[in-house]
Amino acid sequence: MSELTSLMTPACIIDMGKFQRNISCMQAVAKRDELVLRPHVKTLKSLAAAERYAPSNGPITVSTLAEAEYFAAAGYHDILYAVGLVPNKYARVQALSERAEKFTVVLDSLAAVNALVSFADSLEHPLQVMLEIDVDDHRAGLLPMSDELLECAKVLQAKPKLHFRGIMTHAGGSYDCFSQQARDAMAEQECALIAKASARLAANQIHCELVSAGSTPTALANTHHKGINELRAGVYATFDCVMAGLGVCDTDDIAMSVLTSVIGHQTDKNWVIVDAGWMALSRDQGTAAHAKNCGYGLVCDPQGRLLEGWFVSSTNQEHGIISHIDGKKPDDAIFAYGNMLRILPIHACATAAQFSAYQVIDEDGKVTETWSRITGW
Repeated sequence: MSELTSLMTPACIIDMGKFQRNISCMQAVAKRDELVLRPHVKTLKSLAAAERYAPSNGPITVSTLAEAEYFAAAGYHDILYAVGLVPNKYARVQALSERAEKFTVVLDSLAAVNALVSFADSLEHPLQVMLEIDVDDHRAGLLPMSDELLECAKVLQAKPKLHFRGIMTHAGGSYDCFSQQARDAMAEQECALIAKASARLAANQIHCELVSAGSTPTALANTHHKGINELRAGVYATFDCVMAGLGVCDTDDIAMSVLTSVIGHQTDKNWVIVDAGWMALSRDQGTAAHAKNCGYGLVCDPQGRLLEGWFVSSTNQEHGIISHIDGKKPDDAIFAYGNMLRILPIHACATAAQFSAYQVIDEDGKVTETWSRITGW
């Protein structure tokens, strides 16, 4: 063990107590609703982290082929690559299908299906495939009642080297739901529409082994997720300011922070300058449209206690500027030169991506572990 003050800044911190509580909460939801939980490991991209909430005998979701290769090498065999597939990735996909028995890709158009069908004859092992359903007009996916969905599923089912595994969706529109009522309605819409798509496929003799839905806001909604058999979510393990701004969690639930040091001041502007710029915090401003704009992150003391009203108002590459929402003068005892602070991330995935490792602390604030991560696509 070592003291937090022994770390060089900036450093990415994971509070193990909060991390485990967040994980337990999501696991309880899946257990309550009798769903398989397929955690998305894209936030931390770390085997050491994933072992806490996604054991190697369970299913996971990834957002890059690099993640899929990394986790397959560690023994994970049920891996959903939840980003649309294009031909320049086929060779790596083929290799993954030979290493991980249930490595699964996602398609969302007849053009994508036909391209993969043309390639399928070169496969040595059948490739698992799912179709993405659009349930909220937010991003990718086939409409539940479209002719294209039915045609895609029929083409996949007819190809021996491709195994149609089912359908999935992501209610990205939930990130615009600022009330519990709105999140509940989005979760019910998500489940109802993908269940409708599943029933339509079943009526055409096309079976869906998996009917998979989820986002952190809808997974934690006050609903029982009827019509699906698998729940997916990712950022719940750490949470972030976006989730807190939506009301999905409290700021005290956020398990990730960036440790930073005060390197200077602009006293006439009441600014505090720290060594965490956008290379540490990221450029993400996901709370800009929220009632409370957190800028580039909320400021805490070294123990992780929120300093009300203080936020990172602007960033350069290696400099962050901290100011108060009401322009208050910084307290010399808290913001003195050389003092350490912790910044809660706007978007945990984006902040995590700035680091090659995480420093894990216990409830006493002692550094107990270092978790490495992978990068790239």
